[in-house]
Amino acid sequence: MATMADVARLSGVSSSTVSHVLNGTRHVNAETRGRVEHAVSELGYRRNTAARTLAGGSSHTIGLAISGLTNPYFGPLLHAIEQRVSAAGFVLVLGDTHDEDAMEHRVVESLIDRNVDGLIVAPSRGFIDVVGPLVQQSGTPLVLLDRGLDWPCDQVTPENRQSARTLTEHLIEHGHRRIAVVSGLQGLDSTRERLAGYRDALVAARIDADERLILHADSSTETAEALVYELLSEPDPPTALVSLNNAMTIGTLRAARRTARHIPRDLAFAAYDDFEWSDLFEPGLTAIAQDVVRLGNETVDLLLSRIAGSDAPFTHRVIETSFHRRTSCGCTP
Repeated sequence: MATMADVARLSGVSSSTVSHVLNGTRHVNAETRGRVEHAVSELGYRRNTAARTLAGGSSHTIGLAISGLTNPYFGPLLHAIEQRVSAAGFVLVLGDTHDEDAMEHRVVESLIDRNVDGLIVAPSRGFIDVVGPLVQQSGTPLVLLDRGLDWPCDQVTPENRQSARTLTEHLIEHGHRRIAVVSGLQGLDSTRERLAGYRDALVAARIDADERLILHADSSTETAEALVYELLSEPDPPTALVSLNNAMTIGTLRAARRTARHIPRDLAFAAYDDFEWSDLFEPGLTAIAQDVVRLGNETVDLLLSRIAGSDAPFTHRVIETSFHRRTSCGCTP
């Protein structure tokens, strides 16, 4: 592994100059800075977080790398995390990954370079290959949040499969057979599990799955709106629809309005993820609600335990959801 001395030798400057460039502790002229940055890139040098912590002590910061900060789901979750972090005497440092591998790498690298004491990451599809090795090399304690992966670390996720099955079965109980589903970002465990729950309900009811009714909207409001609009404009549209996260729920509702579909008279609807104001809609939104406070608290608690030096086996905590029956599915008030 390259050292600061190696960077100094290749760039023809002192180790202290390299340190000033990397940490921004003193002005360095552009030509010298360029040589140092080139050497850092060529050698693949990374600052030793563990050594810096020993030298300077805890930074009392926790890094959170998450996507979709405009998604209504994340407001209460962020609030829960920040409160728990603050109560423990730490400061939360936040970065939006936009669910892009390169951006996630940039955000996590920046957090590590800021010497955070621990990391909370809602991982993208490419986490294992792109970001995981970076975290392992740094030795920074890590907890994955919201989305599980086959990766050696603590993880906290909501229950997905049975929840999606519950929504679909409820629509089947209302007599629907052509039930469409708007599915999230492909390549994530949460997407696979929720889609599996939808399929479980169809199998149990002996309904053949129609692949044309499975819309892969990649957790995008705009994509969901476009796909649902196209589906509802076809000659034989579905009579019911399940959306598997609230960003896509917004797009679905927009498409229903554009096609003049009345919910639930023309299209019964149920969604994974509840809005704080769901009971104020007309009709009220039938939805699966996540316990975001518990999700946030348990994530922070696991991370604080690792920061304190716990060497307990890694754990994956699954947080149960709750089913809120309202009127968008066809139930009476």
